[in-house]
Amino acid sequence: MTEALGVRRRSFASRVVGRGSVVWRMDWLLFGAVVALSAIGTLLVWSATRTWSSIEPTGMAKKHVLNLLIGLALYSAIAVTDYRWLRTYAPVLYGIAVLGLILVISPMGSTVNGHHSWILLGGGFALQPAELMKPALVVMLARLLAPVSEKGKTKDRPRGSGLALSLAAAGGAAALVMLQPDLGTTMVLMATTGAIIVFAGIRKRWVLAGVLLAGLAGVAVWALGLLKPYQVARFTALIDPSSDPRGVGYNSTQALVAIGSGEVFGKGLFHGGQTTGRFVPEQHTDFIFTVAGEELGFVGSVTVVALLGVVLLRGVRIARMCNDRFSALVSGGIVAWLGFQTLVNVGMTIGIMPITGVPLPFVSYGGTATFANMTAVAILQAIHLRSRPG
Repeated sequence: MTEALGVRRRSFASRVVGRGSVVWRMDWLLFGAVVALSAIGTLLVWSATRTWSSIEPTGMAKKHVLNLLIGLALYSAIAVTDYRWLRTYAPVLYGIAVLGLILVISPMGSTVNGHHSWILLGGGFALQPAELMKPALVVMLARLLAPVSEKGKTKDRPRGSGLALSLAAAGGAAALVMLQPDLGTTMVLMATTGAIIVFAGIRKRWVLAGVLLAGLAGVAVWALGLLKPYQVARFTALIDPSSDPRGVGYNSTQALVAIGSGEVFGKGLFHGGQTTGRFVPEQHTDFIFTVAGEELGFVGSVTVVALLGVVLLRGVRIARMCNDRFSALVSGGIVAWLGFQTLVNVGMTIGIMPITGVPLPFVSYGGTATFANMTAVAILQAIHLRSRPG
């Protein structure tokens, strides 16, 4: 009897951590990079908020840790599931995200920092539906652009109807986000859509037509004055931020000062003058990279970028190993989303991208954004676990 129980125990242990188990096959490099970024982000949020937190010096950091714990719980739940359920429920997920965007521009929505992008939940917590649209749109586009034939096999190229529906889904989401207005998230959604369409293998002439159409749409938006004056000013300030250093050029100027003052090794955590004095606006969210630059220096900044690079490279590897087109498009879309968002966030702090409200993935403070990012890497992990032989 004892021997039988021992065999059962060894068998259970083998299923949990043995060769071929979920723990054994998990992409630990991807998970480790996300955990490292989250840990660094927590320290940076603590440093950026400790002098003005309305609760206590560690109040915002503690709240950020709570968001991370919830995000990790989501990650654990999603990573061990069969990702194929995403194809089935993609319209439902997209519909829920659209409903959230509609509610946020209704009287239920609240304005924070000039953006009508939030639904207040009470207790100091809020929901930002635009962040939930990112994973929902990726999954929806993958479903539309990876059609399945009657025999259950994915076709080589997407149908024209699938492409049209994809553009409609992305356009509708972008329009609702722009009503908030949130130019940064709109840019992320459109860049992700373009990447997924290209990954789907549509014909080159369609790609060229799409690029021309996007260009004409951009010109039309600018010419018709659809952008807010402050949004136009941010684009013009990119060319010459010194032309209005106390106005639209203030953010980029102070960001460059903070990053440059950190030099090679930084001033040390909690010792950044720009950070402590709050010279850089939103330094715990959109401009958190300036805290890394000032307090951790060039070495710390490169470390953050390198860890984000690891996440992206592991995502690319997972996309290349996929067994079906749907999972490949989902993986590629997630990489495009996180990669473009990283480019925009880091780029705006060093003066090569316009100032937009886009957080740095896994590093910036935020609840809904953290949940969306964790969901994204959890989906990558779920695809990875089922794209390799056990």
